[in-house]
Amino acid sequence: MDYKTIMVSLGLDGPNHACLAVAGDLAERFGARIVGIAASDLRPPMYFAEGGFAQKLFEEEAAAIQRRLSELEGEFRSAVKSRARSVEWRSARALPVPYILQQARATDILVVGALADSIAVDPSAAVDPSDLVMQAGRPLIVVPPVVQWLDLRSVLVAWKDAREARRAVFDALPILAAAKEVTIVEIPEQAGQRADAMSRVADVAAWLRGHGIVANTVVPDKASGVTEQIDNIAANVGAGVVIAGAYGHSRFRERVLSGVTRHLATESRRCAFLSR
Repeated sequence: MDYKTIMVSLGLDGPNHACLAVAGDLAERFGARIVGIAASDLRPPMYFAEGGFAQKLFEEEAAAIQRRLSELEGEFRSAVKSRARSVEWRSARALPVPYILQQARATDILVVGALADSIAVDPSAAVDPSDLVMQAGRPLIVVPPVVQWLDLRSVLVAWKDAREARRAVFDALPILAAAKEVTIVEIPEQAGQRADAMSRVADVAAWLRGHGIVANTVVPDKASGVTEQIDNIAANVGAGVVIAGAYGHSRFRERVLSGVTRHLATESRRCAFLSR
């Protein structure tokens, strides 16, 4: 199984070179097509202005959005035209998250830029990866702005014995098969559970062997500080990508992510492959 279509989301207000570089690397590696996508809508204050002044603001803002979308199309095509089997651009004056969720039916995987947790997201102009990963039905690669390429020399699987992790590892099979080195880590949830965790990661490693993928396994003794331990192990193995399931705190508030998933989507300095 390979990825045949890559969709990359371009932000209106920030740099896009990292996402474009990773999307280009994926397209070259898998011989895939790339779909670039961007959207923005009028900011809410526009709806509360009145009369001719409101119309003037509406027209100016709409024109500015269209100009920026056209600029992004040019940036996208220039960056990937020689790297993909074919390219396509999709854009709209619409709220970005609903628009991308709708268009995700046309792709195998989404590439999106990371947003720092401290940054307030303007839903009319920006995409929060948390919203996408919980609703898209497609895996995401979340790309920090410091990343310059998709580094598959070492890949870390952050394992947890749950449906989301099983889904993520399956969705990531092409990435894992392309990686030079794969490491599976599970952080025990409680003291005294290390033996059970070792048995679980051994099962995952054996399953990957059936797909021709050799993986190392790591289970630390410490049963706390999960995020910090994953970061430390990723650094120790030189991981360029961390693969993990996306976990929500509550079925009633699915966009609220667990601490580990939120960290990978917002604060990590390496790419995060997230699936649910």
